[in-house]
Parts: sequence; C-alpha cells; structure tokens
Amino acid sequence: MYTYTAFDRAFVHARARQYRDQLERNLAGKLLEDEFRPLRLQNGWYVQRHAPMLRVAVPYGELSSRQLRMLAKIGREYDRGYGHFTTRQNLQFNWIPLVKSADVMDALAEVDMHGIQTSGNCIRNITSDALAGIAPDEIVDPRPYCEILRQWSTLHPEFAFLPRKFKIAVTGAREDRAAIAWHDIGLQLLKNERGEVGFKVLVGGGMGRTPITGTVVREFLPWQQILVFIEAVVRVYNRYGRRDNMYKARIKILVKAEGRKFVDAVNREFEDILERDVEGCAHLIPQAEFERVAACFRLPEGVSPQGAPRADLEGDAPQAYRRWLQRNVHGHRLPGYRAVTLSLKRAGQAPGDATSDQMDAAADLAERFSHGELRVTHDQNLVLPWVREADLRALWQAARDASFATPNIGFLTDMIACPGGDFCGLANARSIPIAAEITERFADIDELHDIGDIDLHISGCINSCGHHHSGHIGILGVDKDGKEWYQVSLGGTDGSALAGSAIAGKVIGPSFAADEVADVVESLIDTFRAQRRGGERFIATVGRVGLDPFKAAANAVRRSTATVEH
Repeated sequence: MYTYTAFDRAFVHARARQYRDQLERNLAGKLLEDEFRPLRLQNGWYVQRHAPMLRVAVPYGELSSRQLRMLAKIGREYDRGYGHFTTRQNLQFNWIPLVKSADVMDALAEVDMHGIQTSGNCIRNITSDALAGIAPDEIVDPRPYCEILRQWSTLHPEFAFLPRKFKIAVTGAREDRAAIAWHDIGLQLLKNERGEVGFKVLVGGGMGRTPITGTVVREFLPWQQILVFIEAVVRVYNRYGRRDNMYKARIKILVKAEGRKFVDAVNREFEDILERDVEGCAHLIPQAEFERVAACFRLPEGVSPQGAPRADLEGDAPQAYRRWLQRNVHGHRLPGYRAVTLSLKRAGQAPGDATSDQMDAAADLAERFSHGELRVTHDQNLVLPWVREADLRALWQAARDASFATPNIGFLTDMIACPGGDFCGLANARSIPIAAEITERFADIDELHDIGDIDLHISGCINSCGHHHSGHIGILGVDKDGKEWYQVSLGGTDGSALAGSAIAGKVIGPSFAADEVADVVESLIDTFRAQRRGGERFIATVGRVGLDPFKAAANAVRRSTATVEH
C-alpha cells in the first residue's frame, strides 16, 4: 500500500484544519451557505434527505485494517453504527451531524484518510481493479499510476471547478474489472511489441440520463506522458464543456457532439504543452518519482516473490466450504496464495452496508489472514488480497462467524444498489426495499447456482449511482405522479470478460409498481431458464434470443397484477 510521507500527512491535517475554520465560520453566520457549499462538497460533505452525508475517499480501493477500524469508530461514535461501501470504492456515512463534521475530518486524518474531492465538479476518487497487483491476468500493476494520478489531481487549481464531476478508472489486466468504458476517462495499461508500458485511453464514458461508453482516443500513449494527456483532455473539456445545463455538462456530451473535432483539439493541446515545455514544467512523470511511488507497493513483509507452499483446497471439506471456494475465492499471481471476497450481500442488510462491528471483524480477518490489507470492490464487497491457501479453511470458518461467507459472488443476490430514496435527496424511489425483496425471493443457494452468473444493478434515480445501465438486469426508480415506479432494462454490461464490450441495457417496456418488481425479475429468470442452451449464461441467452421473450414475460406480470387488483 502507498505510505504517506511527512508532506502527505501534513497536507491532510492542514486540510482538516482549513475545513474546521470554514465550518465554524459557517455555523457563526460569517460564511454564507452558498459560499460554504462548494467548500464542504469538495471535502466530501453533502446534505441529503435526512442528514449530512460524508463520502470518504478510498483511493483505488486499497484500505488498511487500521483505517477500517477508524471507519468503524466513526460509524459508532458519530453515525448510527454503520457505513455504506459504494461502486466507486468509497465509504459513505449517512447520519453524521454537520456540527461534528470537523471532528470526523480530524479522525480521518489520523489514519491518512480524507474526503477530498469525493464530491464537487472536480476530478473525483481514482478507481481501479480490486485485484490490482495480485491478478493472474495482470499485465501491469496500475496502483503506482493511480497514486500518481491521485496526487496530481488533488486540489489541482485549474480543475477545481469543472463544468461537471469527472471520474477516472484504471486497469492493468486483460479482463476489465474496473468498468473503464463507463468513465469520463478510462485507462488500460498494456505493453507494446517492444515491451514498453503505455496506456490505451478512452474518453467520454458515463451513465446518467445519457448512457455512453467511452471513445478510444489513443491506442498507445507512453506512460511518462499520461498526466500531460489527461491535462489536455480536461483542459479542452474545461474550455468547451457546457455550463448552462447541468444535464448536458458531462464530457460525454461534448465528445458525442464534437466527435473528431474534440479528439483533434485534445491532440493539439497535448502537442502544445509538450512544445512549450522549454523549462521542463510539463507534467511528465520522472522515472525517479515513479520508482519512489512504486516502491510503496512492494509485497507485504513475510510474503515471498516465490509464493507459498500449495495446499489441498477441498479434501474432505463440507459442501458449504466448497461452494465458498468456488464463488468467493479467486486466483492469485503468486503460487500458494488466493484473493478472497468478503460478501457484504446478505439478507436483512442493504447491499454494500457494513456495521461498525462488521468493519472491526473485517479488520480482524485482514490482520489475521491478509497482512492487514483489504480492498473495496466495484461490486460493493471487500477483498482480502494476501491469503495463503493453507489458511483458507480457517478463514472460511472465521468469515462465516462474522457473516461474510455468503457464497454468492457473481450471482443474482450479489447485486449492486445505491442507498436510494431512503437517504438520497435526489432519488425518485427507494432501492433498498427492492433489493431486500429480491434477495429474499432468491435465498436458495441451490437455485442461485442453477441460475449462474448474472449482474443485477439497482439505481434510485437517473444519476445511476447503482449503475443500472450496465446491469444484465437493470432497475431504475422513477417518479410517476409522486409514486415510486421502476423501469427494467436488459442486456447491459460493464465490459468484463463474461459479457464482452461495455454496452447499455435496453428498457423492456413501461415501468412497474414497486410490488411488481420482484415478480418481474422472477419472470425474467424463468424465461432465461426456458430459453438457455446447456450451460449458457443469462447475458449470452439475452444476446442470442433477443428481448422479445423477456418483454412478454415482464408484461405478463403487469397484466396478472392488474387482473388481481381488478
């Protein structure tokens, strides 16, 4: 993990002091709300439906057990005893009083954490593959580049007030587990035929009202130039992006409208920066700086580059353990090691939620089995990246006791869901009750195994914090005459190897009432089972047979419900 320097630590503490001064002036009436709002937003503080919400940055998803314990403490002492892990590898608290917010900033700074640029019209938290640095299919470890991007973009004076929020994702593996095509900038690390490291650059992806996947603007950019190229992209966006309409202000709208003109403008800006660099001021990454940062991502103490002795994973193991091995345990680049997902998807708890006690328990597991390190995943779970095969049986038993061993990773109940209308002031409908009913409906693990891999994503509004556009089944909350309704879409993908290129799902008809949604999902699954061939997965069946059989099944639910009501 990246180790904070004295400068990094002083910077975060200074930022916390600055925020305390801003808060105190606001509470005293000396800093008006319109003046305070952009300042608190760029420190991660929203005002939601019922209370302030804090979004804590977890850069590229890496988290230490010490940091997780502090998050548990904050949840226990300042919130209502829990937090919510998000699709952007952050953690949110929903009930912290604003008068206590500066105290929380101080507590975060104690463990090298903050909420800087987790909100506002700026470059947000850099996200990456949760298996970065350990994945067997990895070409280049993206974490040093993510850290350099984080440092460069933090409080960048030119990009503090962009037309709209700006998100960057980075992957270095053959399989895209970071959904890079759905970001304002998506970066794929690769090597050319000479073995040189560079980036494939995508620009203009995003969800929301207009789902668009990113456009490739560079097939190979030398890694030393990546900051300069991103600077050119964001500078063109800052210059020409719309500021008169927030719904058309994202870079994806500019890229779609201008097409080749946008790419040409970026290339000209990029070349101009390099040509004007007569004094060495362009943000080319020096080899020495890269090596300094990369040195932080060395193997944990006690882990050998040769790995560890291999172990018999199953033996006489019970079926529950074998299923956990199949779903929650993943390959590793080092022999004798595995990565293990701690599932945050269970009955009676919203997807991605973790109580303070559960956070402490996860920190215990990380210290006992993973050298004190965890990762937050894009799918709202936690990963232990350094587990020896010989320890898997003991980890399973401990994870089961702590409620983290549900063997459902990649299944229907391993769904993504935003907090929705229960918390968010922007939401049109609730997400959590819909997620709970679907989880209860498909509680049988045998049935989930029969259904197989499927991505279900739920958003409470068109902002798509639940990434409904990329779900094999997507559910979107909409408002109709003050009542909660839900659109259902099919065929979306995030770009993973399971589903191929990233595409947006298609809506399968008019919206459904809240009490119809679980029935609709069940009818879609029944249709899939009737239509699939052999071991075909849901997304493959949808692609082969088309939407019509699924539309008919969903509409039958509506007609059936109407008949019963009549």
